[in-house]
Amino acid sequence: MQPSISLITLGVADIARARAFYAGGLGWVPAFETDEVVFFQMTGCVFGLFARTALEEDMNRPCPGTGAFSLAHNVAGRAEVDEVMATARAAGAVILKQPEDAVWGGYSGYFADPDGHAWEVAWNPGWRFDENGIMRIGG
Repeated sequence: MQPSISLITLGVADIARARAFYAGGLGWVPAFETDEVVFFQMTGCVFGLFARTALEEDMNRPCPGTGAFSLAHNVAGRAEVDEVMATARAAGAVILKQPEDAVWGGYSGYFADPDGHAWEVAWNPGWRFDENGIMRIGG
């Protein structure tokens, strides 16, 4: 597993309020959004806001208190998700959610590091890595 973070997602209680803060308050421009999620293209990674209840369902565990989030390690292909999850398990990670086909068209699973921090390992066919290894939203 390469040492990289491609997507940072924060679980939020009110997606509209969070979007207003980042897009309206900070002036960030959403690259993609739905009723449950807002993604912003950052330099070198993507930053996401995810309705906390939807994030809890996706991770298969509760997000206690404020500051709930998941870290994501995106990969270039579906098989690589399984490879990274196996590497994480071998390193002592707890598997929170076995890799599976996702409703958004990709493939992902979750593991927790020894301190309980949740990591999603995902392949998204609608996103790509550019020549510099930076993940880009869209084809």
